[in-house]
Amino acid sequence: MDFALTESQELIKKEVGALARQFSLDYWLDKDDKAEYPHEFVKAFADNGWLGIMIPESYGGAGLGVTEAALMLHEICASGAGTSGASPIHFYVFPPTPIIKFGTDAMKQKYLPRIASGDIVMAFGVTEPNAGTDTSRIQTRAVRQGSRWIVNGRKVWTSLAQVATKILILARTTRLAECARPSTPTRSRSTTSR
Repeated sequence: MDFALTESQELIKKEVGALARQFSLDYWLDKDDKAEYPHEFVKAFADNGWLGIMIPESYGGAGLGVTEAALMLHEICASGAGTSGASPIHFYVFPPTPIIKFGTDAMKQKYLPRIASGDIVMAFGVTEPNAGTDTSRIQTRAVRQGSRWIVNGRKVWTSLAQVATKILILARTTRLAECARPSTPTRSRSTTSR
């Protein structure tokens, strides 16, 4: 297997690194000292088209993959921004994936272009007090009532919740006790008669 980067992947590293290095270590120290969200940094990445790296081109993104996203986040960390810089950008990369893969066309049209442009500040509600980040054990439930979903449960440590305009919450539609396995929606029932 060849692990060499492609020419376009090398270009991603170069361009992202150059953009991220425009923000000095003093910028990050100031943000950390004041516990402030790096709005200017995120805007620079939005203005340069990086927030939608994994969002399909038809919704305003670049349509690239996880490898390219990982290279982008690595270069942000390596620039001196560390996870203080990578984390806010991360929330534009991975939390939209369920929308990309499973969202309705209307949902994709409504949200993906706004995520790619940075108009939406994303947070991702995963962690629960009794499950941590083990998504196979989450207990938060989403139950359809008419045309709406009612969500009940507890989430903790939702990074960026304090500045988010939208939070994507992981929830079960089937109770854990009713699942054949933690990641399988329903128990298999034998239909064989004796």
